[in-house]
Amino acid sequence: MIIVGELINSSRKAIAAAIEAQDVKQIQKVAQDEFAAGSHYIDVNAGIFVGKEAEYLKWLVKIVQEVVDAPCCIDSPDPKCVEQALAVHKGTAMVNSISLEKDRYDALLPIVAGTDLKVVALCMSDEGMPETMEARLRIADKLINNLVKNKVPLDNIYVDALVQPVATSDSFGIEFLDAVQAITTNYPGVHTICGLSNISYGLPNRKFMNQMFAVMGIAKGLDSLIINPLDKAMMASIVTAETLAGRDNFCCNYLEAHRREAFVW
Repeated sequence: MIIVGELINSSRKAIAAAIEAQDVKQIQKVAQDEFAAGSHYIDVNAGIFVGKEAEYLKWLVKIVQEVVDAPCCIDSPDPKCVEQALAVHKGTAMVNSISLEKDRYDALLPIVAGTDLKVVALCMSDEGMPETMEARLRIADKLINNLVKNKVPLDNIYVDALVQPVATSDSFGIEFLDAVQAITTNYPGVHTICGLSNISYGLPNRKFMNQMFAVMGIAKGLDSLIINPLDKAMMASIVTAETLAGRDNFCCNYLEAHRREAFVW
């Protein structure tokens, strides 16, 4: 499982305050904690700071990579901000995200084409948010094929089938899960990724629902997650689900996590 740590996001009040105050220690502590907890990428987002997003995004990349030996996930819909953040990034970053929305697609494609960048391909188009597996698959097909034509390797593509709140429609959970399975089956070598928390929006006991949804996603082939890696119950669920799904040779990861007492069982 590829884990993208989601905590350095300006939509969180404490992070927004730390960014605005240029509090290096606080941001670096969050990054170090996420990395120690198992994150492979550290998401950086400064989206609430209109007019200063590029400046703050570059600052986040620099200070995170000063203390963490991991790449960043550059989280912005603004291609200019993405490009400036990539200019100071060390190693191979992940870009979150390209979609079939024409303006966004046309602006981001030249940035990722022919590079080694990892690319989150969001199943959204100018027609809006897809609600069915079939609609998601049509968008994913176009994104995957267009990215490959532009010399983005399959292994660098992370399709986000777009999680929507199950409180809004009782079909949203299963339609997403079926889309993950279809993408995994039809496009071998492509990764699937999502941010889980939208599924439980508006409902009680959100952490528990998110954990269950992660387990169900893994059973369908989901292999990447944008989550809070400090949630030890979530991390335990992921390790266990991957073992049960046959993605943990001889249960090595499960046993190692148990020996380290890393998670909440």
